[in-house]
Amino acid sequence: MRAAVVQATLLLLASNVFMTFAWYGHLKHLNHRPWLVAAFLSWGIALFEYLLQVPANRIGNSALRLDQLKMLQEVISLTVFIPFSVYYMKRQVTMDFAWAGLCMLGAVYFIFRSKGV
Repeated sequence: MRAAVVQATLLLLASNVFMTFAWYGHLKHLNHRPWLVAAFLSWGIALFEYLLQVPANRIGNSALRLDQLKMLQEVISLTVFIPFSVYYMKRQVTMDFAWAGLCMLGAVYFIFRSKGV
């Protein structure tokens, strides 16, 4: 069970790197190009996201409830997005990142606190 969670987490982490570049990377370099060019390029990048995300969810579903798997995905998404935003997109770090992180910690607590179905 633990190995499945670790494997799913690592696959989701890699998947989110591709997802973040597919969703937001074009904003840095393709603003001067038609949106259709950005869309097709993003779809190409997103293919790699899905090649990692689908097995991650299947593996994760063997050890986690669906709500827990989704919360794991959201935490990983924020964990990948903040460095992407700061280092790649050159956005300023604000306290909002910390507040968002605290909210996510609260969400994680509530989703993982009960054994539930």
